[in-house]
Amino acid sequence: MTSLSVEILAADAAEPITSAGNAQLGIAVLAGIAVIVLLITKFKLHAFLALTIGSLALGAFAGAPIADAIKSFTAGLGATVAGVGVLIALGAILGKLLADSGGADQIVDTILAKAGGRAMPWAMVLIASVIGLPLFFEVGIVLLIPVVLLVAKRGNYSLMRIGIPALAGLSVMHGLIPPHPGPLVAIDAVGANLGVTLALGLVVAIPTVIIAGPLFSRYAARWVDIPAPENMIPVRPSEDLDKRPGFGATVATVLLPVVLMLVKALVDIVVDNPDNGVQKVTDVIGSPLIALLAAVIVGMFTLGRAAGFTKERLSTTVEKSLAPIAGVLLIVGAGGGFKQTLIDIGVGQMILEFSENWSIPALLLAWLIAVAIRLATGSATVATISAAGLVAPLAEGMSTSHTALLVLAIGAGSLFFSHVNDAGFWLVKEYFGMTVGQTVKTWSVMETIISVVGIGCVLLLSLVL
Repeated sequence: MTSLSVEILAADAAEPITSAGNAQLGIAVLAGIAVIVLLITKFKLHAFLALTIGSLALGAFAGAPIADAIKSFTAGLGATVAGVGVLIALGAILGKLLADSGGADQIVDTILAKAGGRAMPWAMVLIASVIGLPLFFEVGIVLLIPVVLLVAKRGNYSLMRIGIPALAGLSVMHGLIPPHPGPLVAIDAVGANLGVTLALGLVVAIPTVIIAGPLFSRYAARWVDIPAPENMIPVRPSEDLDKRPGFGATVATVLLPVVLMLVKALVDIVVDNPDNGVQKVTDVIGSPLIALLAAVIVGMFTLGRAAGFTKERLSTTVEKSLAPIAGVLLIVGAGGGFKQTLIDIGVGQMILEFSENWSIPALLLAWLIAVAIRLATGSATVATISAAGLVAPLAEGMSTSHTALLVLAIGAGSLFFSHVNDAGFWLVKEYFGMTVGQTVKTWSVMETIISVVGIGCVLLLSLVL
């Protein structure tokens, strides 16, 4: 166990900073979340500020001394950023290298050259899933939209038949698979094993993305039959490059951190001996930090140098990749502060008692909490962070596999029914040239399918693991 995990567990086990009863704590939680929702939706305040104010309001409503509430918030913020901040930064660098070098375009063009007809929706979901591994959702959309529009136009396909599988692939990766910020924070909050979570996440992701992508797109294409908007086809990054990285090298680079983390998880299960030499090696190379760092260093050669980037261009690419994630890091950090405030005022014990009294399975409770926060705030990341903080105590005593499933249940809930308070809703609407109603019938329904199928797969896995 890492020192960070020990610190988090120690903080979780600390005495509550207030002696409020369950009724007052319940009201405080609802009021704190209401403050965050109101600030984000009504006053359009940045999620970082909303989470910060909401955390302090939560402490005040629970009757905790303001100094203790501030201490809890700052401790949680620091621990969360320390735990996942570097991983988010490394993921952003790898994603930027993939985009700017033309590696993403190379994957897209190679797969599309070998697909056609009925196979095209399946090709789109494959492309989106591979590219979506290291990329943030919004970046993935920007990269894939030109391809979706061009394929739909040139192949005379329904825009929804091509677009929905691509969006499903990106969304599933974003909500369920590390190193995306939401899953990373949830893993950190509940003390899950990253490799096991990644492995089970892939098991859940495959049927989920098939049902919500290629299969659902048949119905979405009937409900909303629109052509690709001509004015929304942007220039692809690789059009300004003289050469691009090879397909094999690009895919290998993208999958490198995934393979290293899965190898570590497999060795931990099979060998299960901390003194074994092989396990010691895989524990190092399969740790998220080393796995992502290795992928970034390899990517500088297989992606950057292969595209003809100079040392200066590589340096600029890395620098430009970090600026856009400042907001993400702050939101994630503030979410960690909110989580720690929830724990320190004693909400964890309240949730445990609630789940015992009402006999609600922990996985289903986690999903329902994430769904409620997602519907209220519109943010999958905020929903994941907040829900993880609320249900973290439920992980105590759980097996390694069930703790990983708890993370996946939260991730599935965080994707439920995207609507008008979600930035992704408007991004999809504008890029595809749809009305609000059309976006609800396609994108929102697709997100709901992902969420419901995801929790269904998680519950089924919990019966056999």
